[in-house]
Amino acid sequence: MLFVSLRDLQWRSRRFLIGILGAGLVFALALVITGISQSFHNEVWRTLNAIDADQWVVSQKVSGPFTATTLIPATTATEVAGLEGVRAASPILLVRFTVHTSSLRYIGVIGVDPHGVGSPKVADGRSLLGTGEVVADRTLHVGVGKTLALGGTQFHVVGRTSGVTYFAGQPAVFVPLPDAQKLALQGQPLVTAVLVRGHVSQPPAGTRTLSNSAVFTDLRRPMKQAGGTIDILRILLWIVAAGIIGAILYLQSMERTRDFAVFKAIGVTSRSLAFGLTMQAIVLALGATAIAIILSLLLAPLMPIRVELPGSAFVMMPAIAIAISVIASLFGLRRAVSVDPALAFGG
Repeated sequence: MLFVSLRDLQWRSRRFLIGILGAGLVFALALVITGISQSFHNEVWRTLNAIDADQWVVSQKVSGPFTATTLIPATTATEVAGLEGVRAASPILLVRFTVHTSSLRYIGVIGVDPHGVGSPKVADGRSLLGTGEVVADRTLHVGVGKTLALGGTQFHVVGRTSGVTYFAGQPAVFVPLPDAQKLALQGQPLVTAVLVRGHVSQPPAGTRTLSNSAVFTDLRRPMKQAGGTIDILRILLWIVAAGIIGAILYLQSMERTRDFAVFKAIGVTSRSLAFGLTMQAIVLALGATAIAIILSLLLAPLMPIRVELPGSAFVMMPAIAIAISVIASLFGLRRAVSVDPALAFGG
């Protein structure tokens, strides 16, 4: 039955090729969507790692520093720095702006102490040293040595980070805290939070502490619905792929009704027929997987949102594709095993 199944694939190679291409395209889209969903998760940790704090001290009135605008006095940082268990504390101001590079884009402006907690490590160039400087992310496509206009003020790009974005790919730029306060608060000595190295057990009055996990949840919250939608679309794409493979195998089983009757008449068991159809489903799945991996790698750079395909996706893809294909082949298998052997002797 294995030989017969492979010969049948060869005989109907055009149809199977169309099925492989169709299912492969759907699988590729599922992979790309998986990469987009993964990038939403990864970008948050990259941003938090770039800021590199152990705790965040924020106003009691907010759920987190990225999704609220309630501010606290900048002097809170000095008060926190004097608490037991704190090795270092620096203020941070988080605001959003639009910037015009090749097009108008939203960005996150992060005001930090250039020599304190929150000053990012750069991928190229150097770190912040003083006012008038900015460290931009590479996704903004502004090179070191260029100028960047923020709120009508020109900043000199001295360094760049890699992949520090949030809210689905919005680039983050780091500027000295006084510059951020001038841009957003007319110079008022207010900040969004205080970054802590160490541990605060009793925060100042009117504030509370957040762990990085809590800040991660806060930063992910605006993308929760988008992430849920992506997950639903991914499931629908798997269903569509299963439908394509199932339709191919079902049409084949309809055309081979007489063949199945002959096999059963000469004593071929239903298990052997099932084995043959299962092998065809596996060949379809593996072919579609190969096409999907190639297409996803070609499509990923074309997406406006960063696509981060995890290595586990390439490992799991063949197994999931095979499982879906085998399940889809059950419709054709049901027809094959229900064929009456008497049809083999019909006219």
